[in-house]
Amino acid sequence: MEDADARNRLIREGLAFLTERGYSAAGVNDILAAAGVPKGSFYHYFRSKADFGSQLIDAYATYFAKKLDRSLSDELRDPLDRLKAFVDDAAEGMARHGFNRGCLVGNLGQEMGLLPDDFREKLQAVFASWEARVCACLEMAQEKGEISCAQNAYTLARFFWIGWEGAVLRAKLDRCRDPLDTFASGFFSMIES
Repeated sequence: MEDADARNRLIREGLAFLTERGYSAAGVNDILAAAGVPKGSFYHYFRSKADFGSQLIDAYATYFAKKLDRSLSDELRDPLDRLKAFVDDAAEGMARHGFNRGCLVGNLGQEMGLLPDDFREKLQAVFASWEARVCACLEMAQEKGEISCAQNAYTLARFFWIGWEGAVLRAKLDRCRDPLDTFASGFFSMIES
């Protein structure tokens, strides 16, 4: 139990460090200190910093899929309102952390030239998963007549994530939610019937 608790603290602190600073700037010693785990213990839980980073991607993907699913599967809302609820929830999450934390997947994507090659495939798979979820929501919106069936839901979902990740980066840079709201307003204005 103690091993699992220490490993979970390392994952939690690693996620915080990487969403704030990125992979290259996150030092293992800083993460160990923040997690309250002895220095020699890191390699008991992870083979290397690359293994740790890979497991952080998995942990973040799981966490974020649940966050997305919570918003996108809310049957009390119309489909587009579900996506808008996600936008609001994500913006509130960034605000809670003073806009210091961005998206781990987006942060790592920006560092790709400095990361292990196998991270690329993992990050692409995470984006594909998110795109599939938003695509399904947009297809429901088409079925309900909220958006035109002439628009390709998959293309719109990809467009959403490409723009959203840029908005997250800008919100972190500007330390405010305005870029998130600007992107969301433009996206929804563009697609709504």
